[in-house]
Amino acid sequence: MLQRWSIHQTVAGLAVAAAFSLLFFPLLPPSENHALALAVGAIGLWATGAVSEYITALAFFTLAMLFKIANPGVIFGGFESAAWWLIFGGLVMGIAVKTTGLGERIAQRLARSFGNSYWGVIAGITVVGVTLGFIMPSSMGRAVLLMPIALSLADRFGFAPGSKGRTGVVLAAAFGCHVPTFSVLPANVPNMVLVGAAETAYHYVPTYGTYLLLHFPVLGFLKTAVMVPLIVWLYPDRPQATEARLTTPMSGHERWLTLLLAGALALWMTDSVHHISPAWVSMVVAVILLVPGIGLVDRKAFSQQINYGSLFYVAGIMGLGALVDKSGLGSRLATAILQILPLAPGSPVTNFASLSTVSTVVGLATTLPGVPAVLTPLAGEMAKASGLPLNTVLMSQVLGFSNPLLPYESAPLVVAMQLGGERMGPAQIMCLLLAAATVVLLLPLDFLWWRLLGWI
Repeated sequence: MLQRWSIHQTVAGLAVAAAFSLLFFPLLPPSENHALALAVGAIGLWATGAVSEYITALAFFTLAMLFKIANPGVIFGGFESAAWWLIFGGLVMGIAVKTTGLGERIAQRLARSFGNSYWGVIAGITVVGVTLGFIMPSSMGRAVLLMPIALSLADRFGFAPGSKGRTGVVLAAAFGCHVPTFSVLPANVPNMVLVGAAETAYHYVPTYGTYLLLHFPVLGFLKTAVMVPLIVWLYPDRPQATEARLTTPMSGHERWLTLLLAGALALWMTDSVHHISPAWVSMVVAVILLVPGIGLVDRKAFSQQINYGSLFYVAGIMGLGALVDKSGLGSRLATAILQILPLAPGSPVTNFASLSTVSTVVGLATTLPGVPAVLTPLAGEMAKASGLPLNTVLMSQVLGFSNPLLPYESAPLVVAMQLGGERMGPAQIMCLLLAAATVVLLLPLDFLWWRLLGWI
């Protein structure tokens, strides 16, 4: 443990040293160079977890404003985003699910379906998360809804906090409701940013069915099939056999919460019809739950159980992504990478590998939603250089932003782990191993699938 912590501290120290060196030996114009220095330091600390994530976020806010690296609207933009308020509302709902006993009731019913095997528990939670991707358009919302239930399930099977089994359950919920759903068109923010940017720049809008057929068989179905055994292998455990319990009638608080959650789910599922953001649906439910007299989330539970650290962390990640985008660093990075990559007509394997590489690397700097924002304007040039159709180049971005190398790239992953009460370490290991499995196994299969469909 000491050796592992020492390695993390060393890497974090190198990142901070690199950030300071950029200030004294600038590589870019002043505004971009300052943004680069801050990004290197923040990413290094978040990636290693050498200090608590929220402390890094607070340092990011402070330094960005102290040295006037960007205007407050960019730095603190995360607090204004709908996603941040969706998380806040979700935290309140999570408290209510736990304190009313509704989470335990749902977990009891799921346990009957999953059986008493660890494989069944991990596979069941993962599949539930993926299935929610076809119903709920918000990855944040899915994490908010699923994680309290997953924790109740962990308690039911005897997985205490700090146990491998509990970590496995949290990973199954976090990754299951997020990573495979990049293959479902409206299920994640980067997907919709890609579609919006492609329509604006090139008048190209993929249909739901086309997008699903191209991406889900490999990036959805097969990636799920890889994730489950990977979690079981990384964090093996044995659940305690659960005995059948007498089903007691639902309490008034449980019935009331069920109605609220059902209403929220219905509105989340139909946001394309009424155009109300899932965030404000979440906040309406949260306000109702907090109203004195209703009694589902009282003042004491709110004060003690709301994880403010996770809120600062998510806002910091969003602020970093906005800073990199507005400063021009993201476009500069993408352009530099494109000059290096061997894109050439008549080289389908090289082109496929190059395009997936550039979107993966850009995600490290811009976070996942920034990938399509940065790369879509460059898609025309990449299509000319590679000789590939424009729609193929546009869809290749999914190969990268569906494959995060580190958790900080994806706010929903961060939120899910925070809601699960776990540190980022297990998610970092999972991201790296899943990315390796994707590169070695899934991307070659994806290339063959794209060839079969005539996209390459």
